[in-house]
Amino acid sequence: MGKLNQSAELIGRRAERQRIDDLVAAARAGHGGALVILGEAGIGKSALLAHAGRAAAADRIITATGSEFEAELPYAALHQLCLPLLDGLPELPEPQRAAMEVALGLVEGRPDPLRIGLATLNLLVIGGRGQPLVCLIDDAQWLDDASTRALVFVARRIGVERVAVVFAVRSPAPVGGLDELPSLTVLGLSDVDARAFLSASSHVALDPQVRDRIVAEARGNPLALLELPKAGGFIATATLPVQSRIERGYQHRLTGLADEPLMLLTIASADPTGNASLLWSAARRLGLDVAAAAGAVSATGLVDFATRIRFCHPLARSAVYRAAPADRLRTAHRALADVTDSVNDPDRRAWHRAQSCVGPDDDVAAELERCAATATSRGGVPAAAAFLEKAAALTLDRGRRIERTLIAAQANLDAGHLEVAADLIAVVNGLALDVSQQARADRISGGIAFVRHDARLASTFMLRAARSLAAVDSGQARDYLIDTAELSLTVGCASSVLPAVLAEAAQVAPTGREPDVLDALSAQAERGHRVAAPLMRRVLDGAGEPLWVRRPSLAIMISAELWDADAYALIATSLLAAGRRSGAPLRLRVGLAQAAQHAILTGDIDAAITATAEEEAVADATGQPPLAYHRLQLAAIRGRQADAVEVRRASAAAPVAGQLRANVSWAAAVMYNGLADYPAALRAARCATSSDDLFLTGMALPELIESAVRCGEADEASDALQRLAERAEGSRTPTGLGVHAYARALVTGQETDFAEAVQQLRQSIMLTYRARAHLLYGEWLRREGRRRDARRELRTAHNLFSERGIEGFARRASHELRATGENARRRTEHKYDHLTMQELYIARHVATGATSQEVATQLFLSPRTVDAHLRNIYRKLGISSRRQLRDLRIVQAQDENPGHG
Repeated sequence: MGKLNQSAELIGRRAERQRIDDLVAAARAGHGGALVILGEAGIGKSALLAHAGRAAAADRIITATGSEFEAELPYAALHQLCLPLLDGLPELPEPQRAAMEVALGLVEGRPDPLRIGLATLNLLVIGGRGQPLVCLIDDAQWLDDASTRALVFVARRIGVERVAVVFAVRSPAPVGGLDELPSLTVLGLSDVDARAFLSASSHVALDPQVRDRIVAEARGNPLALLELPKAGGFIATATLPVQSRIERGYQHRLTGLADEPLMLLTIASADPTGNASLLWSAARRLGLDVAAAAGAVSATGLVDFATRIRFCHPLARSAVYRAAPADRLRTAHRALADVTDSVNDPDRRAWHRAQSCVGPDDDVAAELERCAATATSRGGVPAAAAFLEKAAALTLDRGRRIERTLIAAQANLDAGHLEVAADLIAVVNGLALDVSQQARADRISGGIAFVRHDARLASTFMLRAARSLAAVDSGQARDYLIDTAELSLTVGCASSVLPAVLAEAAQVAPTGREPDVLDALSAQAERGHRVAAPLMRRVLDGAGEPLWVRRPSLAIMISAELWDADAYALIATSLLAAGRRSGAPLRLRVGLAQAAQHAILTGDIDAAITATAEEEAVADATGQPPLAYHRLQLAAIRGRQADAVEVRRASAAAPVAGQLRANVSWAAAVMYNGLADYPAALRAARCATSSDDLFLTGMALPELIESAVRCGEADEASDALQRLAERAEGSRTPTGLGVHAYARALVTGQETDFAEAVQQLRQSIMLTYRARAHLLYGEWLRREGRRRDARRELRTAHNLFSERGIEGFARRASHELRATGENARRRTEHKYDHLTMQELYIARHVATGATSQEVATQLFLSPRTVDAHLRNIYRKLGISSRRQLRDLRIVQAQDENPGHG
């Protein structure tokens, strides 16, 4: 903020200083935390960071500063921050150490964001082992995305560490997860404090009218109070924003400078690294008298020339850069490119070369494209998108420019920069595209619409892309059509989109090919489920590789449509393994969610809780809300209505459509049937089956039939039974045939149907359906007055439900059993029933011998945080050691005879 004594620059900031002092003191006591200091440019954020440094003078302090020019380079800020901590790298677990070495550019490889976040956390903990560690991060609005994610990950996990992290962020509101952290908004000084600040900072007495004008125009901004008097009263800025007035003040200091000092200043403003040797080399490259130019620049007070070049404020750098004419900027960038090491810093060299271009330059464009490929391999998708966008702009050949623009648009879509992607597509749409290029442009537009949750617009674009491509590449056209079908099924607009997709597919059928998803869907639409089932199975198995390798979401839908429990188990296992191998958080979360859903259907509640807790941990680690559907199903199958309501409330803000809405309704129908609230179950089941789409309609039909029968809606139950029969009989699997048999028994009241259901489901791994068959059979026998026979079935059902923690259905079975004159063996209420899902996960893993470090790695926590959770677990369970935890036998025994099908 300028040369001020410490007490002067913090006038009027008592409350803010106290907040920072409290944060540092808490970290010293082992209660770490984070704070985001928010405010407009010049409001005093850096001064408060400096106060944090003084408050932590006895502690270890590390710093980083965001740079507008480095915001696209992955892990640039993390490299700054962690450089002093690299002696702790050998202490990290090998996977974390390897990930961090990739992030810091020490070795080649593709970074794993989750492991990098965990490695950063543990590196900070190691760094603060001897004394508390305080991280001060200025200009955090310019941190690269990858560093921001890693630092937010850390900031949310230091509650039991001796670590404090303070960010300074220029308003408006922070992004990238910083907005989820505790914040401190710094407002303008009061007029009284502003006058006191002005008096303390001014070296001459000010006329009262001049002082009052400056106070009024500065609007409480300390930097404006400092800089406006230096403008000498020549700038009429009362109508400009404060930031613009401050920049004008800095630019006023350039008045009277000769060409060489101006060029030196421009070179300094164009280089974000602050590397003094680079600045001097570039200046000499241009033949400047470095000593004379540096002397003149120093007199302005804008730049401090030391081992690292520092502007007096980030706004000073931007003011100088904006004030420079285009030819001077190009000259500065060209000189910097010439002296930047092409081996050690190719990205920055390419960027300087690009900024030095007057017009198209194919050599520079090719260099940027190579940098984009390198950035992509290191996980820097935003950086790659920026390089590609600039490469496209510099490409002379029209066809190559279109190609690079399309690649840049896709890269920006992948990076989440939807507006930039849409703008690039608008650019290429204004050119004469060939058929293939137009199809790609439409497909990207469809992807943008999909991310914006406009399913119908997305389908329109993608269908048009496939239609235009059919004449030149029928194989690619069918792939686009399958994309469209998958999208329509996923987001729930299949009824309006699929007919057009299938009609188009009939015209696009290369000869000599294997049947694909479109053939199976066409057969289902035209000839029904029974006829389509064999084709669906052939498509699911695949000719060369199973469908789930290429299109897992479609494979899940088809396996469920076929009631093929074994295929679903293989897909869930494959997805989880692929997610773990990929290192991509979303793929891992989807794999864990499917593993949880499969475990729910097989009655393995322990495995479902484990997978759900891990998915929540990965979601939390990446700053995303947990996936809702498997959490809802877990709460539903356990009969925990309050939990289900909470999950629905927490996920209410997310866009919900199609399969997601049907999933919510299916879960609700299962839960209400378990609780014997049949009217509520009927309402939910009607919603879940209304679309008649793949997967959830078939799975929800048994819920509709059961609730309709119980509510006396015989016609509705019969209609639903016909729809289920069409699906189940075509599948010919024990699960499908068994579920159809007990649904048929509910409608017909035939004992042979109940017996068939029990017999078929003995061969199925889907324990929940097996237990429900026994329950329904037992309920029917009791109503028939056959109490002894009823007890046998109800006792079996109750045991299966209660042993697995399927509480709602267990209570229903217990109630029915009491009605026969027998009291069910009550499930012992365990203390660990009151543990949270994360606590239960930790308790179970520790009980099997896992160390705190191993559990911490799984849940993306620090070992000390796991130990803190363990202390809470011990308190809830009334124990004090890991041995006692093992003795509680928390890990449930698994069903030893799961069967098949």
